[in-house]
Amino acid sequence: MRNIFIFIRRFFNLFTFLVLQGLCIGFLVKYNKTYEAVFANTANEITGRIDKRYNNVEYYFRLKDENAKLVQQNAALLRQLPESFKEKDSARVIKIDSLLKDTSGRIQKFSFLPAKVVNNSVSEENNYITLERGSLQGIKKDMAVTGPSGIVGRVIQVSENYSRVMSLLNHNSKVSAMLKKNNATGIVEWDGKSADYIVLHGISKSVQVQKGDTVITSNLSGNFPPGLIVGRVSAIEADPSSNFYTLKLQTGTNFYTLQHAYVIENMLWEEQRKLEAQTPKNQ
Repeated sequence: MRNIFIFIRRFFNLFTFLVLQGLCIGFLVKYNKTYEAVFANTANEITGRIDKRYNNVEYYFRLKDENAKLVQQNAALLRQLPESFKEKDSARVIKIDSLLKDTSGRIQKFSFLPAKVVNNSVSEENNYITLERGSLQGIKKDMAVTGPSGIVGRVIQVSENYSRVMSLLNHNSKVSAMLKKNNATGIVEWDGKSADYIVLHGISKSVQVQKGDTVITSNLSGNFPPGLIVGRVSAIEADPSSNFYTLKLQTGTNFYTLQHAYVIENMLWEEQRKLEAQTPKNQ
């Protein structure tokens, strides 16, 4: 307490000056319209700048929640894509769960489940991704995985709350893809050189191909819906020993910054695989 009194006594003149100065400014602003307008404008500008900085800080801390909302909204939109449905068979009448049928009678074939990426490798010979979504959340082995801007890979292992994805950046990954402009179909693989590029094999030299052409998943992709972005042609190499091109593609997905993904459920995939497995090999 004694130190407080000593401090006040030492700076008494300064405190008195500041109080009187504040009163003078207050009277000047209150009874002079010109100074009042200037003060109001200055105060508004300062307040506006403070509010802007506060909003920027608040927005930064809300980004996580906003991103989660966007992921959910994107998943809902992806479920409404035409490629996620198959046209109804008008020759038959089948009892179907109303949740899998839209107002036009189309049957939903693909469903998109949002998932968070919790681990991702890009520099290994065979790369994998771990998603924070497992069997308890509806994930099964062999489900396809896509990202906001392109396909990602395929689920190979599932636990209760996590799933392991074989990335496109894996020597064992093979996806059927086609050129968007002419439907020429080939197989996408990774050559192990760069996480930014993959290779499309099997495109005939008779097909017109240009740099920048878009490559999408084909109807033969199985667990992938047709029409999802795979990448864009960045280089064209004619194999002299065959009648096919080797196309270098820049991946649609940026695997270095991948944070969220969508696991795709093909609701008719199991039926298709069972039928194909039952087909006799000698027929």
